[in-house]
Amino acid sequence: MKEIVFVTTNKGKIASAQKDLHNIKVLPIEAELSEPRSDDIKEIAKQKVLQAYAIVKRPCIALDSGFFISELNGFPKAYVNHMLDTIGIKGVLKLLKNVENRYSEFRSCLAYYDGEIMKFFESKSPGIISNEMKGIENDKKWSDLWYIFIPENFDKTLAEFNEEDSIIYNKTKEDSCMVKFGEWYNRNF
Repeated sequence: MKEIVFVTTNKGKIASAQKDLHNIKVLPIEAELSEPRSDDIKEIAKQKVLQAYAIVKRPCIALDSGFFISELNGFPKAYVNHMLDTIGIKGVLKLLKNVENRYSEFRSCLAYYDGEIMKFFESKSPGIISNEMKGIENDKKWSDLWYIFIPENFDKTLAEFNEEDSIIYNKTKEDSCMVKFGEWYNRNF
């Protein structure tokens, strides 16, 4: 079986990788990677995978994601963790109080690097922000934003999803950057 090293401390991202990467064994390595200050998730993913490669010295992947709220000029962009640590979910809801345009999207970029080849895989998941926090804690959650993000064509937050909702969502949404990477990796290695 093919293998790929995934350097991250985010257990939700590891669970997603293990689910999405068919015929590829994910070897998680827990290491803190410093993130450059940038709005550009592709640049952040690039810097993270270069750091990861320096640690493991073998083909690896790194991932960066952002959350973009249309009415707030894209805020928080790549600064999701900082936003969560400062104003939090309640702060986002307060900023959007009485705002009609609640369009938002998750964007992700996975970077692959093997010492020679650098390749990027991007995806986005559009939706809207709910008026209040809804849902329960679960091990698939990447972010507390799941409590307020309602994916396109759904009427509940990701944190409210049951297994059937998750299956329908995964079949109808754009392939994740992880799935796109897995298809490329399986074809080329």
